[in-house]
Amino acid sequence: MIKQNVVIDKGKAFAIRIIRMYQWLSKEKREFVLSKQCLRSGTSIGANLYEGVSGQSTADFIARLHIALKEANETTYWLELMKETDYITPEMYESINTDCVELIKLITSIIITTKQNNNYK
Repeated sequence: MIKQNVVIDKGKAFAIRIIRMYQWLSKEKREFVLSKQCLRSGTSIGANLYEGVSGQSTADFIARLHIALKEANETTYWLELMKETDYITPEMYESINTDCVELIKLITSIIITTKQNNNYK
């Protein structure tokens, strides 16, 4: 079991928001393609963070965080597409995207700090 960790908690909370958004979009808007892609990338962030924390080495940890970062960036793309095609409102987009951007900043900071603290290149 992984002890309390802010980025892990935020990743999980974000995944739950993405799941709820997917449920709403598939039920209310009958949208399955864009929302499924967003579901995959949005829930993958937390999974990779969780896996990274239990990594075997610093290199493994950093690699998992890089994957989580890529998934977060992909999620912003799907969110933008859903906003620009009116599947989600600008307010919905702003709310959930703010959480995604926060994760991106946290993950980026952790990667940089870990590399600096471990003289990792």
